[in-house]
Amino acid sequence: MAHAQEEIDHVGGLVGYLERHVYILALLGLALFYGLDKWALRSRAHNHAMTENDHTTIGVFWVHIATFAIYNGVLGYLFRESENHGLMACLLLFVTLGVHFVVNDLGLREHHKQAYDRVGRWVLAASIMTGWAIGQALALNPAAIATVWALVAGGVILNVLKEELPEERESDFGTFLVGAVGYSALLLAV
Repeated sequence: MAHAQEEIDHVGGLVGYLERHVYILALLGLALFYGLDKWALRSRAHNHAMTENDHTTIGVFWVHIATFAIYNGVLGYLFRESENHGLMACLLLFVTLGVHFVVNDLGLREHHKQAYDRVGRWVLAASIMTGWAIGQALALNPAAIATVWALVAGGVILNVLKEELPEERESDFGTFLVGAVGYSALLLAV
């Protein structure tokens, strides 16, 4: 995140406005994935109450898969970018993302059951490769890459936290969102 902040510090316009606020981008990524997870949980509960099926509705499934496909594509692109940082950095990122993808796979399978096994996992696997291929063909400037890293970092943080926090704890997206907006306001005021 600190490296992303350094890259963004040298750019004008909207990216320049975020000059000392790269952490807001990470918070935005975290809020997006938290909201998606809560939506999937509510969809499963509603679907179970109405039909006794313990999976999300098809609409929630596709929104969830599309969002994770974009996320995985971006990670594929960023993995290609890691080639510029040497073999050790590339290997560490590969192992880290591999574990991260396995954890995400388990969570998505829990929400979506058979639909995920039939279609979702293949879409997500293809999106990683698509992101990598786009990275081979298209080079973004360092500030844009730093901005994307910041957004993705929030998603990574949330996806790690949701697997680490005990499931027995009740959480509320509204309360979380109020805190996130308040924290953002504090960062913007500094």
